[in-house]
Amino acid sequence: MKATRIVQKILSNYEADCPGVKANLCRILMNGKLGGTGKMIILPVDQGFEHGPARSFAPNPAAYDPHYHYQLAIDAGLNAYAAPLGMLEAGADTFAGQIPTILKANSANSLIPSESAKDQAITASVDDALRIGASAIGFTIYPGSSQGLEMFEEISAMREEAAAKGVATVIWSYPRGEALDKDGETAIDVAAYAAQIAALLGAHIIKIKLSTDHLFLPEAKKVYEDEKIDIATQAARVKHCMDSSFAGRRIVVFSGGSKKGADSVYDDARAIRDGGGNGSIIGRNTFQRSREDALAMLGKLVDIYKGKA
Repeated sequence: MKATRIVQKILSNYEADCPGVKANLCRILMNGKLGGTGKMIILPVDQGFEHGPARSFAPNPAAYDPHYHYQLAIDAGLNAYAAPLGMLEAGADTFAGQIPTILKANSANSLIPSESAKDQAITASVDDALRIGASAIGFTIYPGSSQGLEMFEEISAMREEAAAKGVATVIWSYPRGEALDKDGETAIDVAAYAAQIAALLGAHIIKIKLSTDHLFLPEAKKVYEDEKIDIATQAARVKHCMDSSFAGRRIVVFSGGSKKGADSVYDDARAIRDGGGNGSIIGRNTFQRSREDALAMLGKLVDIYKGKA
C-alpha cells in the first residue's frame, strides 16, 4: 500500500506522532473506495449501547448480527468500521485485516435517569484495541456537562497510552449537558468550540455534528458579528469548524445523526465536501435501511466526495 501525496500531506500535520500511529492513520485514509483522496466514510455502530437494540436494529433485522456491519463496511468500500468492544470481538477473527476498525472505548445508555449528569463509562482499553487489531480507539466527550472535565482527563490519559502503543485516537466531541439547551447543542459557535477542544486534547480524527447558524454564547456571538464570520450556509459552517480544528490540520468527520431522507444525507455530504471537511461517519442512515439501499446510498456518497455527484 503506497500512500498518495494527499495522504502524505495529511500525515505530515501530525508532527509529534510515532510511526505506529501514522501507519494506522494511513490504513484508514488509504482503505476503500475513497482511499488516497483525503476523504473518508466511517460506519459507526454504537447505537445498540446508546439507544437499545430494537430502536437501533428492528428497522433492518439483519443488523442485529455483528457480522452484518463488518460485511456492509467492506462491501461498501468504507474507510473504517467503529463499534464497542463486544461488537468488534464478535467478528474480529472472521474479518481480521479486511477493514480498519475503531474500538469505541466508552459508552452511555438510555436507561440512565434523565436528570443525571451527561457522562459515559469506560468500557474498553487500549490493550483491547491492540488485541483485536483495531487501528484506533474512539472516545466520546461532552463539552457542556458537569462531568466534562473528568471526561477530558480520561481521554487525555487513554490517548497518551494509545499514542505510546501506536494506536490512533478518534474523539466524538458532542456538546451536551446542563450548560446547554437543545439549540445550544448544535449552535455553530458551540460546534466549533467542541472541535477545538477535541483537537487540543490530541485527537487524530475529530467527530462532530453538523451545526445550525444559531449562536449560543453571548461573548462568542459578539465576536462572530464583529468579525463577520460567515456561518450563513452549511458549507460555510463546516469550513469554520475546519478552521477551528487547527486550520484544517486535523481530520474532521461529521456525524449523520438519526435516520432521514436520502436527499438530506446527500445534501449534508455536499456541504461537508464543499466546506473542506474530510467526510462522514454515518450509521443509522445506512444500517437501518435494507442492505441494497444502504449500499446504493454509500455508493452515492462516495461519488459525492469524489466530486462526481
